[in-house]
Amino acid sequence: MRKQPGFLIRNIAVRRILIWATQTVIFAASAVAAFLLRFDFSVPQHYLRYLPYALAIWLPVKIVVFYAAKLDRGFWRYVSFSDLVRVLAANLLASFVGYLLIPLLAPPGFPRSLYMLDLMVCMFGTGGLRLVARATSRLSSQARSKKEDLKRTLIYGAGDAGMSLLREIRNNARLAYRICGFIDDDPSKVGLRIGGVPVLGGGGKMGQLVARHRIAIVLIAIPSATGAEMALIFKFSHDAEVEFKTVPGLGEVIEGRGLAGQIREVAVEDLLGRTPVHLEEESISSTLEGKIVLVTGAAGSIGRELCRQIARFHPAGIVGFEIAESSLFEIDHEMRQSFPHLSFYPEIGSIQNRERLNEIFQRYKPAVVYHAAAYKHVPLMENHVFEAIENNVFGSYNVAVAAAEHGVEDFLLISSDKAVRPTSVMGASKRIAELILLALQNGRTRYVAVRFGNVLGSNGSVIPIFKKQIAAGGPVTVTHPDMRRFFMTTFEACQLVLQALAIGKGGQICVLDMGQPVKIVDLATQLILLSGLRPEEDIEIEFTGIRPGEKLSEELGTMLEGTVPSKHDKIRIFVGNGLPEEDMRTWLESLREICAARDLGRLIVALKELVPDYSPSVHLLKRIMARGETSRAVSESN
Repeated sequence: MRKQPGFLIRNIAVRRILIWATQTVIFAASAVAAFLLRFDFSVPQHYLRYLPYALAIWLPVKIVVFYAAKLDRGFWRYVSFSDLVRVLAANLLASFVGYLLIPLLAPPGFPRSLYMLDLMVCMFGTGGLRLVARATSRLSSQARSKKEDLKRTLIYGAGDAGMSLLREIRNNARLAYRICGFIDDDPSKVGLRIGGVPVLGGGGKMGQLVARHRIAIVLIAIPSATGAEMALIFKFSHDAEVEFKTVPGLGEVIEGRGLAGQIREVAVEDLLGRTPVHLEEESISSTLEGKIVLVTGAAGSIGRELCRQIARFHPAGIVGFEIAESSLFEIDHEMRQSFPHLSFYPEIGSIQNRERLNEIFQRYKPAVVYHAAAYKHVPLMENHVFEAIENNVFGSYNVAVAAAEHGVEDFLLISSDKAVRPTSVMGASKRIAELILLALQNGRTRYVAVRFGNVLGSNGSVIPIFKKQIAAGGPVTVTHPDMRRFFMTTFEACQLVLQALAIGKGGQICVLDMGQPVKIVDLATQLILLSGLRPEEDIEIEFTGIRPGEKLSEELGTMLEGTVPSKHDKIRIFVGNGLPEEDMRTWLESLREICAARDLGRLIVALKELVPDYSPSVHLLKRIMARGETSRAVSESN
């Protein structure tokens, strides 16, 4: 049954009264003890007359000082070093005030040694009692931890996070873990005792330690671990056949919750080892706070996360523009629940509809636009070339022009690493969208594009596909054993998107640091292991061949060519030239005519003219040749 607020208030009040009663007794006892110690427990009658004066001055002074230091609050069983420092400071201040007042109010001849004795006894009493309360709580917790129903546990990582986790587990009776030791790969820590718990060895000995100490679970407390380190720990745990969980990286820690409250299963995202993103929150806040923000594609994986993160910076409102009705309904419901004080406006529409866009811009007058709406599936767009161009090129042009016409201050386009030397229509369409922004950058609106790689867990990501295949018993399908991709988490990608718009100067393409490439087959293997299964034994991995428009590996090296550093260490600026605006408009009109005629051959030639490093896929070239053969056959028959 849930406790009522009134009960909690009364409980807190009673606890504070008990604290004050205890402290007042200590204050009085300290004064009496000081007199007894000074005169070897036999106070002469002459000096006994000073005791009432000492009590009358020290007690109220100490009560006032301890109240000002807020030492009547908190739980003594959680007392920390900083609390003891405040206790010491309060005692010193109270003794100093008493030293000033007693000569003025008490008869002459008050022994000076009493000041020091009272300070020492009072410090020992007020500080020591708190330590006793903490020790008693810990002993009680340790007694509880001997129960057989608690999981025998090792903490992997004897650093700050491991120590914090140990402390929280000890102080929380609801956490069913009995800590038997630490594992740490630093040889200098092996054999030490940290918080009374031994460091038993490194990760390489996990199997022996698990068997020797009958360990049921390993808690990984290394939030800063790299992907390679997490993968190695993962292997140690799997080989030891022990359950394992982790605490989150710093980017996931929620204020007000401890590490123990966030213990969770190891996810494949942990194996990327992405370092936390440090945001310049002031610059982001100045871009978003108090403004109406429009997000296109608001119900997609990137759009959703953008809405969540934008909401943290207190905009006047967020307009979620989306063509998918059900998905828009879901994000609307989520935003209203998670951010009840924020105005979220769900709007259905297509970026290909200029009139609908004008309605939205005119109604809400957004100051900032994040353009995330796009067709992103590479093989699918190779089979729907005209639809890819109509949406990713003409749709992006529509949104960008509407932004300029309605006085939008900042416009950000979500681009892709596939725009670098594209081998797919999707990549080429994204590169053209970038060129459109460069051409339009000559007025009030500040246009910025951001390129990044694959996003784990996003719509079309390999992770959801692999999970479904594993749940179905396999096989897990990978296109090629050497297929590599750059990955980011949705959370990190959207953080950097917000940062890029805040630092971009307009007419720029920002390139995000995507770390090291990951082999897709390794990702599949790790995901099978995380599911508690064995690759090739329980779940087979099947290679299906590279799909139309795909590269074997994305070209980060080429992406970094022609870039310069920015103020943020994870964002670089691509230095490139665009077409003049009039030339861009002329070229787009020509492209519209080609799309209207559904002439695939002319379309590919036109794309190649505007994006010279575009290499059409063999799949597309075969389709063009097949259409040419068919056209000739029809002409000859006529």
